[in-house]
Amino acid sequence: MTTKPLLKAFVFALLVAAIHLAVWALANRELPMINAPSLVNGFSYSGFQITQSPLEKTYPSAAELLQDLKLLRPYTREIRTYSSLDNTEVIALANTLDMQVTAGAWLSGDEHANQREIAALVVKTQQYDNVKRVIVGNEVVLRNDMEIEQLITYLDMVRGQVKVPVSTAEPWHVWLKNPELVKHVDYIAVHLLPYHEGLPVDKAVEYALSRYQELLQTFPRKKILISEVGWPSKGPSIGASVASQVNQALFVREFLAKTAYKNYDYFLIEAFDQPWKINIEGWAGAYWGMFDAERKPKYSLSGAVPKDTRWEVKAAWATALAFLPMMFIAWRFRHWRLGGRLSMGVLLQACITTLVVAWNLPGDYYYTLRDIVILIALIIGMGLTSAVLMTYGVEFSEVLFKGGWRRAFKRAAPVPAEQQKFVSVHLACYNEPPEMVIATIESLVKLDYTHYEVIVVDNNTKDEAKWKPVEAYMAALPDNFKFFHLPKWPGFKAGALNFALTKTDPRTEVVGVVDADYVVTPDWLGALVPHFTSAQVAVVQAPQAHRDWENNFFRRMCNWEFEGFFRIGMHHRHERNALIQHGTMTLVRHNALAENGWSEWCICEDTELGLRLLEDGHELRYVDETFGRGLTPANFKALKSQRFRWAFGAMQILKHHFPKLIGYSPLSFGQRYHFLTGWFGWLGDALQLFFTLGSIGWTIAMLAFPKDFSLPVAIMLTPILCFLLVKGAMGPILYRRTMKECGWSDILGASIASLGLSHAIARGVLSGLIRKDGVFKVTAKGKTIGSKLGLLMPIWEETLLLLGLASCSAAMLITRGANNLDAQLWVSMLALQGLPYISTILCQIIAQFPDRAPAKKAAPMMPA
Repeated sequence: MTTKPLLKAFVFALLVAAIHLAVWALANRELPMINAPSLVNGFSYSGFQITQSPLEKTYPSAAELLQDLKLLRPYTREIRTYSSLDNTEVIALANTLDMQVTAGAWLSGDEHANQREIAALVVKTQQYDNVKRVIVGNEVVLRNDMEIEQLITYLDMVRGQVKVPVSTAEPWHVWLKNPELVKHVDYIAVHLLPYHEGLPVDKAVEYALSRYQELLQTFPRKKILISEVGWPSKGPSIGASVASQVNQALFVREFLAKTAYKNYDYFLIEAFDQPWKINIEGWAGAYWGMFDAERKPKYSLSGAVPKDTRWEVKAAWATALAFLPMMFIAWRFRHWRLGGRLSMGVLLQACITTLVVAWNLPGDYYYTLRDIVILIALIIGMGLTSAVLMTYGVEFSEVLFKGGWRRAFKRAAPVPAEQQKFVSVHLACYNEPPEMVIATIESLVKLDYTHYEVIVVDNNTKDEAKWKPVEAYMAALPDNFKFFHLPKWPGFKAGALNFALTKTDPRTEVVGVVDADYVVTPDWLGALVPHFTSAQVAVVQAPQAHRDWENNFFRRMCNWEFEGFFRIGMHHRHERNALIQHGTMTLVRHNALAENGWSEWCICEDTELGLRLLEDGHELRYVDETFGRGLTPANFKALKSQRFRWAFGAMQILKHHFPKLIGYSPLSFGQRYHFLTGWFGWLGDALQLFFTLGSIGWTIAMLAFPKDFSLPVAIMLTPILCFLLVKGAMGPILYRRTMKECGWSDILGASIASLGLSHAIARGVLSGLIRKDGVFKVTAKGKTIGSKLGLLMPIWEETLLLLGLASCSAAMLITRGANNLDAQLWVSMLALQGLPYISTILCQIIAQFPDRAPAKKAAPMMPA
């Protein structure tokens, strides 16, 4: 490794880091706001520290309470409490600091507890002269804890025992709805919390003050105390109300400024964040404080306010963690154009930044143990998702920006007959239509090659009507065409091919394999076999291609979905000699094949053989020229079955070869990379299935237990949404870049087919990881007509999942409101998760369409 490439890589990483930090700084620039008075009329005060809760009977010490009051003393001279039994030292401690208290008694449906609260409240008013007034009950009517008459009884009882003004605290609409309550209080204690009413923050203060004026006009003889007013720094969006630290500062400052020189009596809710309130008020309940639960100010009352007070730490960590991988990208892919390295760098930085932000969420939110466990699971999922996205990014950047393939092989010049290597072509078939197999054999008869044989092995076909015609056709061919019928033979296709090896002519140097539905071109062997003059070459692979697809849109979808891999993915892998060998249109050096054989334990014996040959140090070549065309799967059920088999077999291979992929073996870094990450896209489909099931389960939990299960914060949803969008965009871009003949309608069709196979792939991956043995199922080819009654049977699982996602989306919008930003993000994610299942249904419907009439060719012009 020379110094110059390293220096260039360092400069590249430094440039991306600088841009990344600049984006952070720009996104979190401080926002100018109106300055507010430095003194606050009063704070609601509960006093519980970050790990304490009255629900768990854990209380702050007198020293902790005193420290809180000293912290508040420069801001205010008055506090409001909610209970006379919790934190009983507060009034006495406030008295030592010359602070007044509006003391509260907590009322509930428990008559005994209510009597104790009231008795303690009365004693406090008698003992301490800093009790300015009392509030009996907090939102008792709003919570339906008791009837109005019972509350009036308590109010009258207290008014008869204390000498200070008495009231109860309720939202403004409760006072307007129950005017009889006003007759039994000395003043009106009103809660003005426009956040709960879905107001945008820029209209919230004006709205709150208009409600105050409405009460003033309705009850002109009563003094009004705003017993709670404020805005949370975190929480779900309610209509147009968005909880954020900036919005909290904006609301509080505007409220303080507009009430500074008027006769408003109020308490900001609240002094300190109270994490325990999540259990009774939902997750916004913890974030109403001017100070966080660790007693640090969340915003100032003057000067500009940052969007995130911790952004420097997050930005620094994200930049530092990405720096060395960024250098590696710049060095490893230095032969790419700058655009490729930049796209990779930006994607890498985005993934790492997302993970860092997620990791820092417990520093921004008060997480319970359950939340931490869920967050860890989410971070693992995001990490796996990022890995999948990065593998897509490597392929995307290389294809789009590399500027040409270094390993690109073309057809070879044919050699004279006397120099030709002897080739044994093997064709395995099981339960296939005889006319389809005969068409393949006919094409092999026409090969423009002298020294070859064809061995057809039909294994386990019980219906004589399917194999007897093939046998009869083969009997009329020259001696170099041999047919074998094996009534009962193990090993599926691999077993049949291994049998063929035992019947191979001893002169054989190259073995060719074709599927039973392929019609090959006469020049197949002549154009490719000469590549074996290089001793290292063990495999020469031509692409799979299709015929008879042009006049049926489902078959067009299948064709172009396949084509994408052979025109993009195979070149990407071939660049590092990490080819996936396919079981048709492949040529294998006979000696290498005889030593290894076809693995009968694996249902993807072709790819498994190719990996073993790479592990033995051989070269696999890919010639991107069509030398044979087969038939697309007969219907969507057949296409799903084929992709399930491939995914299952891929996991078999991954498990079996994992020690060599990560341990000692001749495999290069690039080969290891491709065989470890090459199936990440399919693993991503399996991960997506878990995300879908988890999202449905979480939605049900949120609907059933809204206080225990909340909507994930936007920062957790946004990366998932971006991942799905970026992944969806990469494919069409690469198609347009590499296949000019593929129009937008065909790109759309291929995308629908790819998405529609996601669930089948996910099931194949999970089955392959769990199970050891699979069953090789032949993919039905050609045209079939299915029963209309059975239309949904092949896709019933996908249909149920789509109905689940749709039901969850509708329920969220109905219960949370269509204008709720968090609900919109959640429903957007559910909708994107539903795209694979929508695509499955579309594929199944499109597969039922009949063929179009072939386009008529224009008649030739007659000469004049």
